[in-house]
Amino acid sequence: MSNYFYNLWSAVTGRAGMRSDGQQSSISGGGPDGVSPDTALRLSAVWACVRIRAEAIGSMPIVIYKKNKDGTREVDRSHWLNRVLVESPNQYQTRNEFFETLSINQDLSGNFYARVTRKKNGEIVSLLPLMSQQMQVKLEDGAKKFEYSENSQSSIYLQDKIWHGMMMPSNGIVGLSPIEYASRALGISNAAEDRVKALGKNGFKPTGILMLDKVLKKDQREDMRGKFNDLAAGTGDPLKILEAGMKYQQISMNPKDVQLLETRRFSVEDLARIFGTPSVLINDTSASTVWGSGIAQIKQGFYEFGLRPTLERMEAGMKKWLLPPEERKKYDIEFDFSAFIRGNEREQADVAKTRMSSGQTTINEERRERGRRPVEGGDKIYLQQQMIPLDDLEKGQDNAV
Repeated sequence: MSNYFYNLWSAVTGRAGMRSDGQQSSISGGGPDGVSPDTALRLSAVWACVRIRAEAIGSMPIVIYKKNKDGTREVDRSHWLNRVLVESPNQYQTRNEFFETLSINQDLSGNFYARVTRKKNGEIVSLLPLMSQQMQVKLEDGAKKFEYSENSQSSIYLQDKIWHGMMMPSNGIVGLSPIEYASRALGISNAAEDRVKALGKNGFKPTGILMLDKVLKKDQREDMRGKFNDLAAGTGDPLKILEAGMKYQQISMNPKDVQLLETRRFSVEDLARIFGTPSVLINDTSASTVWGSGIAQIKQGFYEFGLRPTLERMEAGMKKWLLPPEERKKYDIEFDFSAFIRGNEREQADVAKTRMSSGQTTINEERRERGRRPVEGGDKIYLQQQMIPLDDLEKGQDNAV
């Protein structure tokens, strides 16, 4: 099978023949148990976890806020960074595809890299993802230096030319690779899948021995083995008759004896734990979730403990590495996750009603959030009048008397 990162990069840039075995500093891109990003992705649980995280992050809109002196913020759609982060990061990808690529690289290798192309005035015109397996990171004179291997050649980039995101940056230079540190769990899952594959090819027949009470000649032994081979091999199910005191003895354990099915079922939960994804979201129905029974509760928990740390690292990285130093205190860059955790139509209506009745938002603000046109008088703040100070209530009763 072709290397996954090779295929991804070739699809993005149209280039071929790229070296795919580059390594990061202190990270091998694979585990000691023969596990690599490619072999890990062949596990359905890993594929599902990486996909659902990447698609969730890629689907979230990005909003650039301008800070006002009074502490409020307003959306700034005229900032030049909108052209890259909101409209088109590069000539090969949409915004969704770009952030999905970053997420996939980080989930599998612990790091993502994007090459930053700027104008002379410092404005960014392109962000191009680089495959993490082909990057080496070094620290020289207090700054990072990036060496990227491509077409048997190496390119050196300084820190201002690369946006580098890390997962669990233990040494501050590179992030820890989930594939490397979870290689044992991944290796067990791969071994279980390989065993099931081998059994499937064999018609799920156990291996065994045919016992006789006499010594056979070589040609007799080969003839006997050929006649009775279907007892333990092949996909056919012929009826065999054992005669002349022959006995068949199974010598391999069946899937039930080695708890193969239970191992495969547990591996789904184990791999979901590695990637911070509730197993119920990848169609694991073997047990109930402890994050609540409703989809809204599950999504909220997934966001809080699985996606939010990743999103906040990306937001901090965009602010630090993509904005000029003089603008970092003036702007915020955030993912809009409201659509992700938003409930059904009834729940949305209840939330909107609560916010409007408490004076947090106006009618038109709620309408704009749902893509509807403003109405006359909808920009005013409305408050419920049922709650009044106790003193005023007592005064009203006295006047009534």
